[in-house]
Amino acid sequence: MSDKPSVLFVCVHNAGRSQMAAAYLDNLSGGRVEVRSAGSEPAATVNPAAVEAMLEEGIDIRTQKPKVLTTEAVKDSDVVITMGCGDTCPVFPGKRYEDWQLEDPAGKGVDSVRPIRDEIRSRVEALIADLLPAGGSGR
Repeated sequence: MSDKPSVLFVCVHNAGRSQMAAAYLDNLSGGRVEVRSAGSEPAATVNPAAVEAMLEEGIDIRTQKPKVLTTEAVKDSDVVITMGCGDTCPVFPGKRYEDWQLEDPAGKGVDSVRPIRDEIRSRVEALIADLLPAGGSGR
């Protein structure tokens, strides 16, 4: 029933980069993409500087919780985007994998997180253009 493409964002702690990317993809795609995020070693909470940086964009990730990476999440996704988790992500033939080299926002203040957030946004916008070619639903 679901014709929507699905994307899984993976980073080590699922507290910063993958949370921001998932929030952007969900927000900017208008719900036309199924979005997941997970971490190989999830943190207890989402990075407060990432929360603050996203609030500046009008996107609230305060209620998000870091989730553990599962084999099922990878299997159920069309595209798997890793962000510094190296070889801990299970690989399945036929999946599209991308590795986004992004600075880790852990331990940084919001001033240092903003450029990371902005880089993530631009990569997510390019991903949306690739996954949802123009003409599907009007703007």
